[in-house]
Amino acid sequence: MILLRSAALVLSMLAAGAALAQLRTVPRDAERGEVRHVQGMTIAIDGKERRLAPGAQIRDASNLVIVPSAIPAGALAKYVVDADGLVRRVWLLTPQEAAQPDKRD
Repeated sequence: MILLRSAALVLSMLAAGAALAQLRTVPRDAERGEVRHVQGMTIAIDGKERRLAPGAQIRDASNLVIVPSAIPAGALAKYVVDADGLVRRVWLLTPQEAAQPDKRD
């Protein structure tokens, strides 16, 4: 009985950890733009071609990491760039996120 309770506790902790991993925080200073994949490691933001930084992450509306070619054409997103001007992180917005005004200090 104790073993069964211990196993149930471990499983519930793992499930809670997985649920927390799905939360996402988009930085306040992230820019908003319409994003599409151009070719390879090149994307276009509001029609301007930009290079993705090495190791860049693109997260879809479900917060899953996707490859650049999986970006739907014309997707609304928020993004941040690194010191070299390369796009470091991209978050494709959900309809609810897209409807919210930018939160900036």
